[in-house]
Amino acid sequence: MDRLVYTALSGLRSQAAAQATIANNIANASTTGFRAERTSFDRLVLQGSGFETRQLSAEEVDDFDRTAGTIVQTARPLDIAATGDAWIAVQAADGSEAYTRRGDLSVAPSGVLETGDGFPVMGSGGPITVPPYQSIAIAADGTISIVPPGGDPNQPQVLDRIKLASPEGSSTAKGLDNLLHVKGGGALPGDLDAKVQTGALEQSNVNLTQALVDMIENQRSYEVQANLLKEAKTMDESGASLMRMPA
Repeated sequence: MDRLVYTALSGLRSQAAAQATIANNIANASTTGFRAERTSFDRLVLQGSGFETRQLSAEEVDDFDRTAGTIVQTARPLDIAATGDAWIAVQAADGSEAYTRRGDLSVAPSGVLETGDGFPVMGSGGPITVPPYQSIAIAADGTISIVPPGGDPNQPQVLDRIKLASPEGSSTAKGLDNLLHVKGGGALPGDLDAKVQTGALEQSNVNLTQALVDMIENQRSYEVQANLLKEAKTMDESGASLMRMPA
């Protein structure tokens, strides 16, 4: 009886976590560069009273779908889409280096080049700062060039190069900030062969149809676990009534 209750409870917790992950994916189906999250289930062994061993499932939303999303043309000079396995280096909220596929860049009032969610873009020596310009362009290798106010359009000035990195061969995980982080800290080396497509953006790789199917299946699994708890309660009440002494 005890094991049935703990099995059902662990299943409810796991399905609830999976449902939250699916809901988050659906909510970000239109977010530029978003990668769909997945819930992985691991086994934990907990020692109960006496010699009894109970097993519970632990869920961890640290995995995600690494396949690329669809690239759409925007013709905007500050929009870039990293190609292949390249990721754009940014500065995370804690000051560490992290990586994103979100390429809807803009220049903040302070002059810092930022992604659409406000993370500073990293260059060869740290966050990139853009001075006043007449026009700006980003080359396929991530090199940023500007024409200063009143400058010659035929003689642009090279400002910096966006750091592009590949996570291949490194242990990485997606954080709650939707950025890719190196496990244990540190930074990925720059990939000098990485390229970007300018005037384009990578869309979210969430498959809405599949996400809705997963949500329905997960809800049914949740109901099964809930019915197990009801069954355990019924069995417990039946056993208690059999043990009850007649008046």
